Amino acid sequence: MTNVQIYTSPLGQLLLASDGQGLSGCWFEGQKYYAAGFNKDDLVSQEDQVLFQAKNWLDQYFNGEDPDNKRLKFHPHVTAFRQNVLDVLQSVPYGKVITYQQLAAKVKSQQDSGKYARAVAGAVGHNPLSIFIPCHRVLGSDGSLTGYAGGLTRKRTLLEFEQTPSASFWEK
Repeated sequence: MTNVQIYTSPLGQLLLASDGQGLSGCWFEGQKYYAAGFNKDDLVSQEDQVLFQAKNWLDQYFNGEDPDNKRLKFHPHVTAFRQNVLDVLQSVPYGKVITYQQLAAKVKSQQDSGKYARAVAGAVGHNPLSIFIPCHRVLGSDGSLTGYAGGLTRKRTLLEFEQTPSASFWEK
């Protein structure tokens, strides 16, 4: 059983999913890979402590604060390689960006394997914890906005918000 709740953000509704021990998903409505890997029959609309904490974290984030991810436990349903990519992504500070190439280099330094760029991009694209694990902070090697399962408009808005973090940002 997976507990789910809807969170209304300035960028649209987010589906939050919890296994009761950790946050296992956060997707924008209509996002590519929305609730991927979850059986819709196993989703129960019920708040638990994990979802309560996740909603508080999002409230802080959208109020212009830089909430601490260490307060939350994450339980994404991903492969070991994708977990490694998500772990590296979590090290990208609020308001900063990294390129896919830089991200791949950091992942490669942690694992010995051959082809990283595409595999890393795939792991980023399938990130089941949007915003919490900041895949919106990853740019193309030329600094361009590329690929975001929640849409490039949301990615641009999140990056702009992190440069000018204030609740009044959303009133534009």
